[in-house]
Formats: sequence, C-alpha cells, structure tokens
Amino acid sequence: MNDLSLELAPHGSRPNSSLTKPTLLSDWGAGHVAELDRLLHAMEGRATAGLSLASLWLAFADWSIHLANAPFKRLELAQAATRQCQRLLDALRGAQVIRPTANDHRFDDPAWREFPFSVIHQAFLLAEEWWGWVSDGGRAVNRRDAQIVAFAIRQWIDVFSPSNAPWLNPEVIRVTRESGGLNFVAGFRNWLHNVRETLSGVPYGGDGLTVGRDLAVTPGKVVFRNEIMELIQYAPATSMVRPEPVLIVPAWIMKYYILDLSPHNSLVRYLVGQGHTVFMISWRNPGPELRDTSLDDYRTKGIVSALDAVRAIAGQPKVHGCGYCLGGTLLAIAAAAMARDGDERLASLTLFAAQCDFTEAGELQLFISESQLAFLEDLMSVQGYLDSPQMAGAFRMLRSNDLVWSHLVKSYQLGRPEMATDLMTWNADGTRLPARMCGEYLRQLFLDDDLSEGRFEVQGKPVSIADIRVPIFAVGTEADHVAPWRSVHKIHLLNEGEVTFVLASGGHNAGIVSEPGHPHRSFRMRHRPAGERYVGPVEWEALAKRYEGSWWPEWERWLSEHSGAETTPPPLGAPGAGYEVLKDAPGQYVLEH
Repeated sequence: MNDLSLELAPHGSRPNSSLTKPTLLSDWGAGHVAELDRLLHAMEGRATAGLSLASLWLAFADWSIHLANAPFKRLELAQAATRQCQRLLDALRGAQVIRPTANDHRFDDPAWREFPFSVIHQAFLLAEEWWGWVSDGGRAVNRRDAQIVAFAIRQWIDVFSPSNAPWLNPEVIRVTRESGGLNFVAGFRNWLHNVRETLSGVPYGGDGLTVGRDLAVTPGKVVFRNEIMELIQYAPATSMVRPEPVLIVPAWIMKYYILDLSPHNSLVRYLVGQGHTVFMISWRNPGPELRDTSLDDYRTKGIVSALDAVRAIAGQPKVHGCGYCLGGTLLAIAAAAMARDGDERLASLTLFAAQCDFTEAGELQLFISESQLAFLEDLMSVQGYLDSPQMAGAFRMLRSNDLVWSHLVKSYQLGRPEMATDLMTWNADGTRLPARMCGEYLRQLFLDDDLSEGRFEVQGKPVSIADIRVPIFAVGTEADHVAPWRSVHKIHLLNEGEVTFVLASGGHNAGIVSEPGHPHRSFRMRHRPAGERYVGPVEWEALAKRYEGSWWPEWERWLSEHSGAETTPPPLGAPGAGYEVLKDAPGQYVLEH
C-alpha cells in the first residue's frame, strides 16, 4: 500500500487491497521523468529561440501585482497619458514636441519632418515614452523583474514603429513610387537569400567575401592542433622583432578572424607590421561530440597548450597574453591561476572588452536567471551545444532597432542589396558552444559571479584576479551592449597593480576593430600606477584625456615598452619540439560550419 492510494481512498474508509495499483510516472524512476521534462523544454526552446517563457511570466507577474496595488501610480500614469495627448495635439498644429534619441535612426529621412509623417512618428515616440513610464514598476518590484518587463515592452513597442510599415514609411513610399514597386521584388530576392542561409546554416556566398581569400589572409602557418583549437603563427613582416611574442585568445563564441579581417583593418597584420611575433588561437566550432567539454578544458587545452607551444617555438620565457571578450575572461582566469601557482610565463595581460566582474553586465543579464539557465541546460542536454542562432537572437534583441527592424526595412522593403562588408560577413559566421562549458560559464560567471567574489576554482583551489602581478592593458568601448565599459572598468577594483585603461568609441566589435586612419574614431586613456587609489568610472571619464584616431598605436607602444630589445624572428614552427607546420593559415577549424 502506498501513500497515494491512501490519499485516493474515500474519507473514513480503507483502500481495497485487491484494486490494481495505479501506474505512476514516478514508478519509471526520477531519471526518466526528468528526461521527459528535458525533451519538452528542448522542444519549447527551439520554438522560443532559447528564451524561457516562465522567466518572462514571473517577471510580468511581479510587475503587474505591484502595479495593481499602486492606485496612485496608475492615476499618475493616466494623467501622463492625458499630457501626451495634449502634446500630440500640439504636434498636429505643427510643433516639434518630441525627438528621437541620438541612437535612434529610424526617422532620419527628411520626409519624416513633413506632414502627415511628422505627426505619425511623433505620436509613436509619445506612446513609446509613456510605455517606458508604465514599465517602471516602482521600488517594490524586483530590480531584475523590472528590467525584464521594460526590455520586453520595448521589444513589443518596436514592432509597431511606423518605420516598419511600408504604407507609413515615407522613404519606402518614395522608393516604391520611383521604382514602380521593383523594390519589393528585390526585397523578395533578399528574403530568399536569407531563407537559404537559415536552412543551410552557411552564409550565402554570392559575390561576397570568403575566408582565406578576402578575410583572414595575413600569412601564417598552423603549428599546433588538438580537439578544440588550432594555433596559428604569423609570418614576420620585419627583419627584427620584439623577443616576447603576443598570444591572442579570441572568444569561442565568435570566429577568430574578427581580429584579422581585411588587410586594411587586421589587428594581426598591424602587429606583425610593427615588429611583433603573433600567435592566434583558432577555436573549433563544436558539435554534439564535444558536449562534455568543460570551461577548464578551454583553459588547459586552449591557453595552457598554446603557451607551451609559443614558448617552444619562440624560445622565450615570457609571452604577452591578449584576450578578447570571453577569451579575455578565460585568459584572466588562467593568469590568476598562474600567479597563484608561481607560473611566471606572462609578460603582460591585455583584455579587450572582457569582464571579470559580472554584476553589471548589461541587458544580457536579463537572459540569465535560475529559470532561464535551467531551461537552457535542458535544451543543451538534448542538442549537446547552444547553437549560434539561439545566441544571435539574444544579441540582436539588445539593439533591435539597428540589428532587426532597420535591417528588415532596408533589405525587404527598400530592396537594397546586402553589401558584403567584412564585419557583416564575420557576424553571420556564427559558432556553437559546448553544453557543459556554456552551462558552467553562464552559471559560475554570469549568474553567481564566482570569479570576482573569490569562489571560482581552478584545479580544486580558488583563484583571484588580485594575485595577477603583470601590467594590465584593458579596453572598453563606449556603446558596448555585450560587455558594458563600466563593467570592464572594474578591473581597477579587482587588481591593485599597474592598469592602463582605454575607453574607445564604437561598440563591442567596431570599437576594437579601430584601425589607424578610420574616420570618426576617438578614445580616452589613463594610466594607473600600481598601488594608486581607486577611481570610479564617472571620475575616470572626467580625468582621462581624449585623443582622436585609433588606440592601436598606443597599445603597440605599450607592448614595446614592456618588451626587450629587438632580435631576429623565430622560425615558423619547431619540428624538433613537436610543433610541425600543419597547414597554411587560416587553417581548418575556422572553415567549419
């Protein structure tokens, strides 16, 4: 007799022992039940691009309950709506009552200033402003829930922007009239190309740019390969080089050639042209066979293995380590473990848009909660990885005006062809993340912030960014939605050593790919000697001197100052040490989809 049969028996009677025992899901075992739930969540995840609807519903429940219990807040919103209506009447009389923000380019066309479009776009902006006030649930609402609600409402409102409707967008109306509707024919052709990309998983080539032909063409050789990465050594471009080589660790959420795009804006080509020996890790695009690859595997089989190879080939005891985004976070972890264990192979540490403290990681944090992570882990347990479209959707939503709706209007309604730029080609060349590594990264770093709080362990012992004793050069970018610069700036809090911090114009990618000669580029820079007092981001921005142009020369100068006297370049590879030349750059892994 079991507990359930007692509960099912009529009150005051005993269950009939001759009745057949009911079959329960729990009789299959907890593992089978959990597996069924995982399969269900995986199907849901494919339909929602990895977004947990439960997390969204919980946030809206918190917000709506508190708003329902705030009658005077609702009265204030009603009064605000009345004021917005009055402002709309002023707009009908020809007044300019509201303007788009500096980063909102949906209404840049001059025709939006003409009647009736001047009224249409102002009416939308007034409604958008009012909904922004509505989404503020007040101090009683959980901060994360309030941010999720505000983010979701903003995404929903963006759908109804008049710029998205061809019959309300004056630019689309004008182009349609001038072309006799051929813009929609061209838009349909663009749509077919996008469908082809989605179904095949491979960016549409056409007359576009190709990796190895147009992109990632800096001469070099693959000198080491294991199951998760290839190591590229670039050929010297000068007769003499600095003795300490530079090892670049890109994020495996992206292909490495963001730092070796076209010849004119390749950071790798710039460095070798300035007399540096450069090595680059090219991460493998993992499939389900690498589902159990851990975050520490990327450290040991990636950074540690690369350091062993670089030292054997270059014959130098010191290496300049440089990490970008997630690669920078991992490099900081590796540097902290090396400092803890007395490993002195690093000459310096450079971090490009890389966070070591995730308490202010921007709107991307809205996708990281216990509910969301459990949902993603179930999805990844079935797939074996987190797919690139599932990641790209979250990144695009952070800037939906620029990366979603404006793109759809230009491509499908205006019929403008997709220009094959190097950055756009790279952006479409997505990668996957192994299930185990992705879960560890999101939970330990993003959700629990273990690294900055001293709980992150390497080989069973915690590591601390404070232990790093080499000079640090850190770069944040002004418009970064992935690694906000104030979050990157926290390296000043985590380490009391020598830090040179640069705040570059541009976003997460364009701010890093900021070659000399690029128009409209600028940066702020300030050096903090070891042991100097902490300066917060607001004060830092006021104190840091502003410079026009690219920050690359300043970084190269900094590298040279922390390097020895020039010497002859090392050979490509070291067959005697087990590092034979395997293939010409860009190698094999970067071409895998």
